[in-house]
Amino acid sequence: MDHSTGSLDPGGDDSASSSTPSTPGQILDDEPDFAPMHNNDSQSSFGASSSRDSSVSPPSVRSRPKYPIEHLPPELLIYIISKLSSQSDILRCLKVSKAWSTCCVELLWHRPLFTTWDRLVNVVNSIQNPDAHWRYADLIKRLNLSNLNEQVNDGTLQPFVNCKRIERLTLTSCSNLTDSGIIGLVRGNKNLLALDITGLHSITDLTITALASNCPRLQGLNITNCRKVTDASLVTLAENCKYLKRLKLNRCNLITDDSIEAFARRCPSMLEIDLQDCKNITDHSVTSLMLGGRQLRELRLASCSEITDNSFIQLPSHVRYDSLRILDLTACPRLTDLAVERIIDSAPRLRILVLAKCVEITDRSVMAITKLGKNLHDIHLGRCSLITDEALKELVKACSRIRYIDLAGCQRVTDVAVRQLASLPKLRRIGLVKCQQITDKSIKALAKANREDKHRYQSNLERVHLSYCVHITLQGIHDLLNHCPKLTHLSLTGIQAFFLRDDLIQFCREAPAEFTDEQRTVFCVFSGDGVNKLRAYLNADPTIFDGEVTMYEGEDGEGADDGDADGILGLMQSTGLDAEDGDGDDFDVDMQ
Repeated sequence: MDHSTGSLDPGGDDSASSSTPSTPGQILDDEPDFAPMHNNDSQSSFGASSSRDSSVSPPSVRSRPKYPIEHLPPELLIYIISKLSSQSDILRCLKVSKAWSTCCVELLWHRPLFTTWDRLVNVVNSIQNPDAHWRYADLIKRLNLSNLNEQVNDGTLQPFVNCKRIERLTLTSCSNLTDSGIIGLVRGNKNLLALDITGLHSITDLTITALASNCPRLQGLNITNCRKVTDASLVTLAENCKYLKRLKLNRCNLITDDSIEAFARRCPSMLEIDLQDCKNITDHSVTSLMLGGRQLRELRLASCSEITDNSFIQLPSHVRYDSLRILDLTACPRLTDLAVERIIDSAPRLRILVLAKCVEITDRSVMAITKLGKNLHDIHLGRCSLITDEALKELVKACSRIRYIDLAGCQRVTDVAVRQLASLPKLRRIGLVKCQQITDKSIKALAKANREDKHRYQSNLERVHLSYCVHITLQGIHDLLNHCPKLTHLSLTGIQAFFLRDDLIQFCREAPAEFTDEQRTVFCVFSGDGVNKLRAYLNADPTIFDGEVTMYEGEDGEGADDGDADGILGLMQSTGLDAEDGDGDDFDVDMQ
């Protein structure tokens, strides 16, 4: 098939089906995107508009009797064809009939894949070809240029200004874009449902105002790190885009309560909002969001340092937020046990609760969290240094479905608590960074947990964070590796038994580029195949453990010399490695 004419040959043989059609073959996206829609999700017009629009003019094909499958609605036919495993099969389907041809072209073109600049040029040439049989500009529903990032500028977007049916526009990290380029794309596009311009530092209120004026159906907006955006444009957006459901305003430092209260007041369908590091947000915003949206599913307020207990205490006692599943309050240092107790009473179905660096909370908060019972999946308590073993034991008894628990920097936690945590049947990830009282007894518990009946149980642990647990030995880690076959990540930064041995650190991943020489010295993180290689290496040579005190040699917890431990802790502090996990680990929240 020739790109210049876009001609189709319905009578071609099988070999012709693999040749390049009017629809550029390389733009087929491998990512599945045709799962059934849910009521709460953004509804796409995919398969329902251009296939029946007169602006799309497929080539004529030889008439013949219609088969029953040809009476299917375009949406259903596209969904069926999308399940084909290869592009060549889709190209064969394109030759079946006029209806199938239309659906196949829509399927191939609705989301072009731009992994290289040449692919972008190929698509642009097809869009601008006046002799093409298809109006490709009308077929593109999802435009994602984030793979090209800094190569993209305002001129790059110019050929797409006639694509007025784009529903999802992703320009993440295209840092050379300005208001002019984005305004050209959104002007006149009433179909836009979602826009992601994360990291576009030049964007100002002009872009947001253009969105408000042209995109009344907008449901999702991500302007993370767009630091020039202010309340002025966001209030206008809230007033004009009442269907907004998902909003990410991370690190937009100029916004205040005015814009957040406008969203709470004018956007009753809001499901998810992320205000991380919005320093000017106060209790008024939080209370307004909660009062205005009982359907809210996700609320992230990390590093909103002005928030106090009043954000939640002021909520009506009789109102329950049964839809709220994720609440992130990382580094909200003014919150106390009073806020946590009120949160649990108001949102009894929370699955993910992040309280890391809320330094004022105590065992009283943990006891309140136990009321969540089997609803709780992930709990983050890093740097909550007032928490003790007693509260954690009660947490394990009440919340048996915990998958991930982070206790980084909880220095009152001992082997007693870890032994209890090890009994959680669904535990996949545990963070014990800088829990300096734990020993190989804890590692033995994690390795052997729930294995009384070896035919019934197998450890589910996938990620274990043990950096700066200076009393852990090589033998303990060896046992953990051999009893946790699903392990894919193991952080051991700052543990002398590892970072001082060249034969072991050869299996480590590279330290982050921003680390100093001192940080690199103690860095020791094993990921992916590195975990398997470490396991195989330790199993291959039993003499590796000669002279080392193992977890089985006595119950008095003898291990690393106290002087050595003090030396490592001093090095950690002198190099600035005093974070939750000073080895570059990502303590992200699992959204699933």
